[in-house]
Amino acid sequence: MDIAILGSLAGGIGLFLLGMHLMTQGLRQAAGKSLKSVLQAATQSRLKGLLSGTLITAIVQSSSAVTVATIGFVNAGLLTIPQSVAVIYGCNIGSTMTSWLVALIGFKINISVFALPLIAFGMLMNVVASTERIRQIGFAVAGFGVFFIGLDFLKESFEGLEQHINLTAISNLPLSELLFLVAGFILTLLMQSSAASMAITLSLAAAGSINITAAAALVIGANLGTTSTAMLAVIGATPNAKRIAAAHVIFNLITGAVGFLLLILFSSQVNHLNNGFIGIVILLALFHTLFNVLGVCIMWPLTNTMVNFLAKRFLSQEENISTPQYLDKNILTTPYLALEAMSMELGRVSRLCTAMALAAVSEEDGNPPQLEKDLSSIMALVSSIGQFNQKIAQQNLNPDITDILPSSLRVARYLNEVARLSTRLVDYHDSLENISDSSIRQSVFNFKKDITTLLNECRIDENSNTESEPPRKLLHTLEYDYQALKSDILNAATSGKLEAAECVTLLDALSHLRRLAEQAEKASTYWSSMLPIHARNAGK
Repeated sequence: MDIAILGSLAGGIGLFLLGMHLMTQGLRQAAGKSLKSVLQAATQSRLKGLLSGTLITAIVQSSSAVTVATIGFVNAGLLTIPQSVAVIYGCNIGSTMTSWLVALIGFKINISVFALPLIAFGMLMNVVASTERIRQIGFAVAGFGVFFIGLDFLKESFEGLEQHINLTAISNLPLSELLFLVAGFILTLLMQSSAASMAITLSLAAAGSINITAAAALVIGANLGTTSTAMLAVIGATPNAKRIAAAHVIFNLITGAVGFLLLILFSSQVNHLNNGFIGIVILLALFHTLFNVLGVCIMWPLTNTMVNFLAKRFLSQEENISTPQYLDKNILTTPYLALEAMSMELGRVSRLCTAMALAAVSEEDGNPPQLEKDLSSIMALVSSIGQFNQKIAQQNLNPDITDILPSSLRVARYLNEVARLSTRLVDYHDSLENISDSSIRQSVFNFKKDITTLLNECRIDENSNTESEPPRKLLHTLEYDYQALKSDILNAATSGKLEAAECVTLLDALSHLRRLAEQAEKASTYWSSMLPIHARNAGK
């Protein structure tokens, strides 16, 4: 085989993948906050979820990118599992847009006439644009041009390849459809792009190297191959991410099996379709769309059963306190989603820390259960949040996200300190409970009660709109009470109502309580400083 043909083939695949990457990255970055508002519309009904998934995937040209975004919204509580499954269905339909682009433009129009000008125009936009969004759109336009240049190389390479490899003979072998299905799966697995597999399939069919039945089997194999992307993406991911990936796998396996069975049963009739007035590449694009629509029709009435089944899977991960529930590596490439996931995890840590602090402050037997174990879990979660924060910082960020990342680290650090102080507070239990002077004992009781109120006010609840002002006012009042109580204790020690040793220990205990309240208030305050970005995102 001519080495030039192999080089051209490899280069064509590389250019195609590069073009897809530029288009996807550019459009995803340009969409940013808009992607969130469009996907949130899917919460209204399952049908809207299907339409949203289809529309966004057709625009972004990457079902993987939309799947990742969907995982992010499920983790952030903005989408339920049933709604997200509907979006996944739509992703499969929307991914067929690539086939139509290739069939209607790549094989019908002289590519060189518009591909190179597109690259030039896109890069000009990127260089002269005054906003980040326009620059990213420029990248997407340039990627669109590279995408078609790669396709042009593929077409020419496969026309020359036919002289060296007789794929037509393989197409006539018994069970050849199964061989091509496996080939489609392996191609997608190796390239991690069903779009690239589709481009190769359409190029082979257009060159006459394979018949339409073999090409259809390659299409089914490419669809099945996308499950490998989902499975690889959720290694070490959150339980919800694994449930969505599992739904994606189940959908593709069932529809793939049904599609392949129909292809075997009607293979002779399918081959005769190629003799009609519609070109083979158009037929394959149509088959790709109908195949995925058929899959949605099959799975739609089974969705609730599948969701209930998945809801009972991966429970052990959710029961492990030290395992992050919202931090998912798949959403790092979409920084707005990653920031929301980290915010949700901080809220979870806040609730765990508040529970620890309340138990330590109000515990009557002086031996709060699980405090040491909970501290280890909190420290592990804070470490995971810190690492996730660093990974977000390595992405291509807008200034508003860059400015907010330090605040999230501060929140994590203060929450970690709340957990540590809660564990240490056990050492002062006897000193706080067994105060010899009744007046001081009542004042300490009231002080602890006020701290409990502050801790509840500072807790970050789900969908919290915590404001910094109420906790700050409570802390100010608490500081006044602390100084008054401290003065009363010193006077009681001076007058002999308290022993000197008891006075010192009691002051240490109160100082410890005061610091616990301060750390909780600081966490709440810095959390509030993160809220404006959430408000801006929610409105866009």
